[in-house]
Amino acid sequence: MAGSSVSGGGGRPPLFATEKPKRVLAYRVYAGTIFAGILLIWFYRATHIPARGSSSLGWRAGLGLLVAEILFGLYWVLTLSVRWNPVRRTTFKDRLSERYDDDQLPGVDIFVCTADPALEPPMLVISTVLSVMAYDYPPEKLNIYLSDDAGSAVTFYALHEASEFAKHWISFCKNYKVEPRSPAAYFAEGATPHDACSPQELLRMKELYKDLTDRVNSVVHSGKIPEVPECNHRGFSEWNEMITSGDHPSIVQILIDRNKRKAVDVDGNALPKLVYMSREKRPQEQHHFKAGSLNALIRVSSVISNSPVILNVDCDMYSNNSESIRDALCFFLDEEQGQDIGFVQYPQNFDNVVHNDIYGNPINVVNELDNPCLDGWGGMCYYGTGCFHRRETLSGQIYSKDYKEDWDRGVGIAENADELEETSKSLVTCTYEHNTPWGIEKGVRYGCPLEDVITGLQIQCRGWRSVYYNPARKGFLGMAPTSLGQILVQHKRWSEGFLQISLSNYSPFLLGHGKIKLGLQMGYSVCGFWALNSFPTFYYVIIPSLCFLSGVSVFPEITSPWCIPFIYVVVASYSWSLMESLQCGDTAVEWWNAQRMWLMRRTTSYLLAAIDTIGGMLGVSESGFELTVKVDESQALEREKKGNRCCGPSQHCWLMLRMVSSTRVEDGRPW
Repeated sequence: MAGSSVSGGGGRPPLFATEKPKRVLAYRVYAGTIFAGILLIWFYRATHIPARGSSSLGWRAGLGLLVAEILFGLYWVLTLSVRWNPVRRTTFKDRLSERYDDDQLPGVDIFVCTADPALEPPMLVISTVLSVMAYDYPPEKLNIYLSDDAGSAVTFYALHEASEFAKHWISFCKNYKVEPRSPAAYFAEGATPHDACSPQELLRMKELYKDLTDRVNSVVHSGKIPEVPECNHRGFSEWNEMITSGDHPSIVQILIDRNKRKAVDVDGNALPKLVYMSREKRPQEQHHFKAGSLNALIRVSSVISNSPVILNVDCDMYSNNSESIRDALCFFLDEEQGQDIGFVQYPQNFDNVVHNDIYGNPINVVNELDNPCLDGWGGMCYYGTGCFHRRETLSGQIYSKDYKEDWDRGVGIAENADELEETSKSLVTCTYEHNTPWGIEKGVRYGCPLEDVITGLQIQCRGWRSVYYNPARKGFLGMAPTSLGQILVQHKRWSEGFLQISLSNYSPFLLGHGKIKLGLQMGYSVCGFWALNSFPTFYYVIIPSLCFLSGVSVFPEITSPWCIPFIYVVVASYSWSLMESLQCGDTAVEWWNAQRMWLMRRTTSYLLAAIDTIGGMLGVSESGFELTVKVDESQALEREKKGNRCCGPSQHCWLMLRMVSSTRVEDGRPW
């Protein structure tokens, strides 16, 4: 490493270190040569546009290519921000343990969100819940909240059953140091007995989980809650035949209450608090999708536990590292370097990506290269999952040097569960947020498909810093889309949201001016202009081919010296991109598949996102929100069997038309 920052407050050793990789100089030299090549291409194009009278097609094509290449070059300058200033973070959990006893550690509230039991199967949801309940952290300091936007009795039943299974699972995980602590992931990996775990004990736990799975799946398929003593929990009385996913009252149920003696595992150790929440939804009221759900969770948790640290995860992104909380606290609790850290973002990783994935799902280059550079500018973006926040940052708090965190908040809350539930219900009604700062200055931002990104940007503009942490053992593993249609629709929604931000008053260059570094503003804009960059890409894909078929030359002859910058920029940029991909753990096939998907996204998802956004600004279309379907392992295996088969041109065009007809809703190469 070229340099590091490891000072500790008051002479105490730091809880984390920041280091700069050595390879930055090599990239800067490479970037300088590419920039020189781009300037030469611009000069050639500007001085070799065919005369207007000699060839109408040649003149128009040459002028259009000049504009496209200028736009490509300017976009490439933006991409420098995600390579120019990388940093690497290392935590020292041993020092954290030496400095803080378990009873001195802050409380942590964990939010899990689900919205549709049909698209997000209850067993997937509760496996994620169980994984975060089993963190290597004092259970008295853990509070897990499940937000169910569908208000589904089936999801509540699954969580109720999981609360009983947790008494066995959490004890098993901690006794035998199990990783990962999602039972679905653990048993899917072909769990084998540990040295301290007998085959009989492993088999017993596996049978308990199978019984849980069978019961929950049976209820999912029938849609009826069984009339057995185990289902006499008072929470089931909240449901009746009139309740639907879009029209139901607020429901808050504390399933595991530490104030009760029975809230212990089979070894007699305390269990984390477990809360089910479904905010009120009425057809005539706007509910703001996931952003509204998170804001409701912030309010409910402030009454029930009010922990100073909040972790939110998507329901399909389970905890893969039982020490992630302690890693995050190394940043927050460092006396000298952590005072202004507002949130700690973990990377997104997937456990259902097959080898040589044909859809380019591996994002190793983003995780290993792009994100550390955003971190180097002081502002890793907020992904919306796998992120630890200070509660105050989500409450609109502006950072100041005299700010002091109350890490003991929430510890003394011990009110009656019935009273807490009734109080909490009033905080998640449809009308509670009317004429309040919620969704504007407080909580997660409303009004944009990418509520997480704009929320993180606002936090940074209030003076808070964010950090990116990518440990050797991944903190969280989720599910990547497994079909071309899902991927293209997802990228359309992302690129549309980024473009809406970039063209609004919340543009990083406007909102962030004078508040965050220029490099970070550029880093946000790399994604912000995905959609607009599709226009020159589409032009470059179509026009040179038409000119070739018409016998019109738009590039220099191979014998001309002007051919050199074109060849160099293409060959050097692709070679560097391949080298980066291989260094980050991808295969050459995965890199090539990523190039295919890069072009496909630019000519479908990003292009249509740009058209829809412009149409929305003109009032002729509007954006919506669609959940990504979560798939099971069998579908991923089916994709693996198909190998490198990809959709043909006819399927590609059909998907484009399908996306155009619906109003719902890169890398560093020059082009």
